[in-house]
Amino acid sequence: MTDPSVLILSSLAGGDKHGYAMMEDIEQFAGVRLGPGTLYGAITRLEEAGWIRPVKTKDRRQPYTITAEGSTHLAAELAAVERIVKAGRRRLKSA
Repeated sequence: MTDPSVLILSSLAGGDKHGYAMMEDIEQFAGVRLGPGTLYGAITRLEEAGWIRPVKTKDRRQPYTITAEGSTHLAAELAAVERIVKAGRRRLKSA
């Protein structure tokens, strides 16, 4: 699973983070390194969808948090992935 939106939402489900912290977290848990263009493009789309929002800060780095709608969307996406994984594992057993 390398969809940047799911990776970012999964990262933010663990707590608020700024872009670089998300990149590091995603690389650690998913083994995927998102480039800055991919990351910030996805952040913009997620913010426009209402799934994340910026957190007020005095720091120069902008942290983000997942919204309730973002958590609901992430849960649905993860459930879909789980169905695919289960089907794939069943089919591998019979192959």
